[in-house]
Amino acid sequence: MKKEILKYLKSYSYDVYKINRLIVSAFLYSNDISTVKNTFVSSYIIYKNDADFDDLQSFLKLRKTFKIENLIELFEYVISPAEKIVSGAVYTPIEIREYIIDNTINFSTDNFTICDPACGCAGFLYSVVKKIKSKFKISYKSIYENNIYGVDIQLYSVDRSKLLLSLLAILEGEDEKEFHFNIYQGNSLGFKWNDKINGFEGFDVIIGNPPYVCSRNIDEESKKMLNNWSVCKTGHPDLYIPFFELGLELLKPFGTLGYITMNSFFKSLNGRALRDYFATNRYKFKILDFAGYQIFNSKSTYTCICFIQKANDNCINYSKLNSSNDLINKSFKENKVPYDMLDSYNGWNLNELELLNKIEKVGIPLGKRFKSRNGIATLKNKIYIFDIIKEDENYYYLENNGLYPIEKKICKDIINPNKLIKSSSILKLMKKLIFPYSYIGNEIKLLEENDIKTKFPCAYKYLSDKKEILALRDKGKGKYENWYAYGRNQSLEKLKYKMFFPHITPTIPNYVISKDENLFFHNGLAIIGDSIKELKLLKIIMSSRLFWFYISKSSRLYGASYFSLSKNYFKNFGFYKFTDKDEDYLVNEDNMDNVNTYIEKLYGIDLS
Repeated sequence: MKKEILKYLKSYSYDVYKINRLIVSAFLYSNDISTVKNTFVSSYIIYKNDADFDDLQSFLKLRKTFKIENLIELFEYVISPAEKIVSGAVYTPIEIREYIIDNTINFSTDNFTICDPACGCAGFLYSVVKKIKSKFKISYKSIYENNIYGVDIQLYSVDRSKLLLSLLAILEGEDEKEFHFNIYQGNSLGFKWNDKINGFEGFDVIIGNPPYVCSRNIDEESKKMLNNWSVCKTGHPDLYIPFFELGLELLKPFGTLGYITMNSFFKSLNGRALRDYFATNRYKFKILDFAGYQIFNSKSTYTCICFIQKANDNCINYSKLNSSNDLINKSFKENKVPYDMLDSYNGWNLNELELLNKIEKVGIPLGKRFKSRNGIATLKNKIYIFDIIKEDENYYYLENNGLYPIEKKICKDIINPNKLIKSSSILKLMKKLIFPYSYIGNEIKLLEENDIKTKFPCAYKYLSDKKEILALRDKGKGKYENWYAYGRNQSLEKLKYKMFFPHITPTIPNYVISKDENLFFHNGLAIIGDSIKELKLLKIIMSSRLFWFYISKSSRLYGASYFSLSKNYFKNFGFYKFTDKDEDYLVNEDNMDNVNTYIEKLYGIDLS
């Protein structure tokens, strides 16, 4: 789609009806359709005498021909960014839609029903309708009435779905005065199909692209409905998670579900109940995992295609893909992963399962041997963390829409371990942190407001100037001990022996060990030890070929081949019960090839 078209629409209007009129009229005019009988579509046509006809002509100059696929893209594009956060709407490429449809629908008969429970602007339903029409040569009117069903939480998406499908029929010579659609506005998590279909016994096929909404952005109505779904009992589930259980409940026995959705449920805490649900029901399950390849250009999401038949099997069929071309060319290997070998509680290892299980059975899990920490969470780092512009005996000076002196005694040192991908120097990463807390023994306590005001008047003046900005944390709904407190109380305790490392990394990162208990960190991670010696040993193990093999096969893969080093991905790595002799050798050996060989021999694994 031309950038000029998208830019024009972005500036044209926020009124849904006006935008729909422009897009629908552009489609009709560009396809030389001058008369329309359909009353619904007719209500959106811009005529020559209308005030917005000149706008239509300007729009048509940007593109002479609009196809149906262009409509799907445009309808998805003009959803405002704010609404996309809540609705999770995203355009699904046609090759993905058609692959899912071809692998879910049995086209041996036209007597089947198919539902998209989060249909958006009907991209999937459009592709289904085209295939039914091509296969059985029946009317669009019949297909709309008997074969396809959909729900969306937004009324404008329902209207756009009906417009899209009506325009498809009109374009191909079926201009009915009225089409009857089984597409409804509603929240799928609580939608009652029994009220819409007499004697409802389920659909033959469920397809779609469940909403991409993280837990913190789910609307209040949906949050309450999450409690009705067993797969939402762990962590803070993202909105796509209940759509698996929902879809399978809507299926007839032996029916098939086909989704493209996030792959985070393989390992995430909020996917634990979903993994257990699959393991308990042992559905016939096929996963095509795009891993770190991003299918959706407009969203930083990592996805997989899931095919689930409502029938029993002992294995999950898993394939890892490097791009959408692998899908089109069918150039991927399928691996059978027995349900009995999967760990629903700690996360699924779907790559190199037997080897990873062998590593995990060695010694004690790393997550039990060492404690790990995430950094402090001010929720407004730009206010609390700063670079020193200048300093004198008593003050550091920072620049934040003005030059502010900050008392040195209210400041701490802080680093961002995420920067350790490229640097191994704590000093180069060091910044200052305004720290409105004090220690009473081992207890951390927020300073009283009057104490800050009298003892640190410059810092108090600065924070007061930023009070309105701080109030915006947690969307303005945060409940803090006081207005100047950090957003969360995590990692405020003094920790003497720490090993810092980044949250994600493309290669073995720079692990940096510190014994400065007054050094804080934000972002990134730290593992806490009892001594420098044991952290040096841990650093060697986590720098080894064996550990990186484990991470590369079990961790979440991000774009550009970055892997996550979050606790959830390393906690089950088996930490060998090293002897004193082993420790001495590993800590003092400079040749990493020798270290790798030694470690792999202890684990009984050869990766050379």
